[in-house]
Amino acid sequence: MTPADLSRTVLHAVRRAVDEDALRAPVPARVRVERTRPGGSGDYACAVALQLAGPAALPALEVARILRERVAAEPGVGRVEITGPGFLSFTLDAPAESDRAVLAAVREQGLAYGHGGALGDEIHQLHHAREVRAAVTAQAVFRLLVAQGARGRTTCEQAPDPDWARLGVTVNAYGTPPTPLTEIRPVPAGATAGELLERLGPDAARWGLLRAAGHDRAALGPELLVQSEANPLFRVRYAHARARALTRGATALGFTAEAAPYGESPAPYGESPAPYDRAARPLLDLLADHPGVLLAGARHRAPDRVARQLEAVAHAFFDFHDSCPPLPAGDEKPSAAHRARLAIAEAAGTVLAGGLSLLGIRAPEHL
Repeated sequence: MTPADLSRTVLHAVRRAVDEDALRAPVPARVRVERTRPGGSGDYACAVALQLAGPAALPALEVARILRERVAAEPGVGRVEITGPGFLSFTLDAPAESDRAVLAAVREQGLAYGHGGALGDEIHQLHHAREVRAAVTAQAVFRLLVAQGARGRTTCEQAPDPDWARLGVTVNAYGTPPTPLTEIRPVPAGATAGELLERLGPDAARWGLLRAAGHDRAALGPELLVQSEANPLFRVRYAHARARALTRGATALGFTAEAAPYGESPAPYGESPAPYDRAARPLLDLLADHPGVLLAGARHRAPDRVARQLEAVAHAFFDFHDSCPPLPAGDEKPSAAHRARLAIAEAAGTVLAGGLSLLGIRAPEHL
């Protein structure tokens, strides 16, 4: 069960409780679940009982108890606990099945993994100043909104800078619009599009403009061009290129990926599967969380969240890759463990490519 599946499961439980007259409250449009914080209980937590307590005229703990019995009966949910003033904490059942579901979703959806229709009923007009960071940010936000099913357009206060097109920016109209709009006004870049393109090129310029939160100043120095792992953009793109190289290497060795239940396949040379599981867990969790990050980036007009997610995926990918090489070494024969590792590596590469695409940045297969 993925986080999106769990969110739908909880929402279904709310609807059932309302339909059965056990809960008298409006059904929310969506339910947010989050990974449990360090020291917390279970795999995920949800505050929906606190959200519904007021409208239902019931204590949050009572609402939580009503929902708990309905969620606990759902497939894939191992245990549901009530913590604090009324939080629901979920421990998922059969993590291997959940991992396989995530890997299967990435393989099936490809670069569109994490896209969805959660914002399908929304129409947005993103309006920005004639300034390069505002224009690039508005374009990235627009891509994120469309990826979640929303519709809309971008408008500028004045005629756009001709150099914006080289940064992938399009503007549907300019001038003062007559309709309500969402203004995109990050801290200005302090340079024109032409200057940034000359110094950094389109990919590094876009990353520098989008990586910082809108209220922070963008870092647009020469460090964006450094070809080392100290440069987050290089690290993200290198992780993607390395994942693609692993697929080519596996093809040359005559095997392909297989999303086997993690920990069930024997590790090579009789190695205990425990460290294999520990090394994979952070990366698998990040891959499962990716759809929620894309949705949050769209809702909060925050493409920087996507950039930070990609950095985290790249970091976890290299930790996993170094601890559990997906390709056999020397005379070692490809095993079930290698096929399972390759499936995870390929999924990471796909998520990195899809995230970079939403930011308007190329994901080269060779670096």
